[in-house]
Amino acid sequence: MRDFACRYLLVEDIWIPFGEALLIERFKPLWNTTLDGFGNHDPGSGRHRQQRSLWDTLHPGRPWAERLLPHALSTALILERVEHSLRSLDRD
Repeated sequence: MRDFACRYLLVEDIWIPFGEALLIERFKPLWNTTLDGFGNHDPGSGRHRQQRSLWDTLHPGRPWAERLLPHALSTALILERVEHSLRSLDRD
């Protein structure tokens, strides 16, 4: 059984932002619409007083994210938002 499939197209660097924007608009991935923080990097020294992203709250494992303050929203509330987003996609 296959869990994932991948298709790709090699393009000049100038087309990458355009292609990415089109894919985000078309597929509306949760990490671009509901779960902010997927692409975050370690914020650097002195900036660990900010709160953990929604992504890192639901998907612990990045060691640097554990040093951030907990997110103000509970995991249950974040999951409710995810479910709402997924239900909205079903209607589109």
